[in-house]
Amino acid sequence: MFIETTGTGPDLVLLHGWGMHGGIFRPLREQLESRWTVHIVDLPGHGRSRQIAMPETPADLAAGLLARLPRAVWLGWSLGALVAQQAAISAPDRVPALAVLAGSPRFVVADDWPHAVDAAVFKLFAQDLAQDWRGTVERFLALEVVGSAHAQDELRDLRAQAFDHGEPSSQVLARGLEWLEQTDLRAALPMLHMPSLWIGGRRDRLVPAEALRAAAALAPRARERVIAGAGHAPFLHHSALIAQALDELAGAADDDGGGAAA
Repeated sequence: MFIETTGTGPDLVLLHGWGMHGGIFRPLREQLESRWTVHIVDLPGHGRSRQIAMPETPADLAAGLLARLPRAVWLGWSLGALVAQQAAISAPDRVPALAVLAGSPRFVVADDWPHAVDAAVFKLFAQDLAQDWRGTVERFLALEVVGSAHAQDELRDLRAQAFDHGEPSSQVLARGLEWLEQTDLRAALPMLHMPSLWIGGRRDRLVPAEALRAAAALAPRARERVIAGAGHAPFLHHSALIAQALDELAGAADDDGGGAAA
């Protein structure tokens, strides 16, 4: 699995979303690398890890990454947020703080979880993959920027970078959609005793701001941060704000006595 490490300071892991690769974090990396050691992962089947098969579950992927990465703060965006949450749940001694960016413990609606999208959304994308996987990815990218005050610029950036390091396979994309549709980590959130930050855009149509608040209410030491004017990819135009929030999160981890890095 390809992991790019840059910068100096406490260790921070960045996990990207569905159909993308770690290069999408460039604006955020530039804000962080002067004071963090940033480990940017290309998830299996994506970018420079495209020859690697996607594991069966987010827990399997988290375990593989934990074996390769140092003790670190983890940030996961969208699909990557499921993996970051799983790492914090399964190995709290290795994850002193957790940041969930435009992510949720559950991405689809339920009777007791209205803060999400209908499961039919992911089912439709999965059906379309077999017909036109590239078009399906581009439609998903368009959905990610809906509502953002910078929608046109963000869509241009996402489209320009989506296939920079190769094309993800339709099998990997289908597995990712299964994760988004089927994963539910809500029951485990009360076990997250490290500081956690749930941050996203007020205009996000995939992960509503209410999902951030509801998830933060389940974790003992959580807080949420909602960015006005942002959609599902807030790091593209609000990277300085996110970097500041990560610095504050690291400070909360330091207050625990162990620091953000070993």
